[in-house]
Amino acid sequence: EIANRELEAFSYSVSHDLQQPVSGIAGYSGMALEDFTERMAPEVKEIFERIQAASYRMSRLIAGLLALSSLSRAEIERTAVNLSSLARDAIGELRIAYPERSVDIQIAAGLTAQGDKHLLQGLLNNLLGNAWKYTGKTPEPRIVFGLATTEQGAAYFVRDNGAGFDPAQAGRLFTAFQRLHKESEFPGTGIGLATAARIVARHGGKIWAEAQRGQGATFYFTLPAEGTEVAPDGASAPGAEPAAKA
Repeated sequence: EIANRELEAFSYSVSHDLQQPVSGIAGYSGMALEDFTERMAPEVKEIFERIQAASYRMSRLIAGLLALSSLSRAEIERTAVNLSSLARDAIGELRIAYPERSVDIQIAAGLTAQGDKHLLQGLLNNLLGNAWKYTGKTPEPRIVFGLATTEQGAAYFVRDNGAGFDPAQAGRLFTAFQRLHKESEFPGTGIGLATAARIVARHGGKIWAEAQRGQGATFYFTLPAEGTEVAPDGASAPGAEPAAKA
């Protein structure tokens, strides 16, 4: 536990200290592009554009690391949380951010759990955002949030009919920066699912995924009514009403 705390502190410190120089790189390359574009040769302009794009990506990675590190420090305030409502909020934000997309959304009504509302909102933002992203190239995209009976007991799930992945690679999903698709296919930092897994672990639950390449994916997670940060052998979850359109 001491070693883990020291590692978390080190990760936070390094990520935090990297922010300023990376911001400087992005800022100065942006100034060069703004002030000297007309005097730049095309190949020089392209170099500065790549520098700026890389620095922006590094900034997003650092922000993800800081967010991931903070999850181990935050105190959990357990209350009764309406997961269905949080899921609708998450989808609402995605619809605003991507108004050009039409996605069939089904959210089961009345799903509740005991947990930290802020962290659980982050959990659903990441899982639903992940489903939204990987259905981006699907002709008739569909995303479902509900409750199912599994070998692990009752578990919440987020299911999509998107790109899916090779089930043999499932073990890499919840590790930071481990991506199963190329950046050119589906952009991202590789932090979202690692963050989701950390949030579930903090609540004493379990998270896992099932998928086939090209046939969509389903992410399951449990949230014990009472629990510690160590995942128990089994978990239970409250019942749910029939699924309803979001």
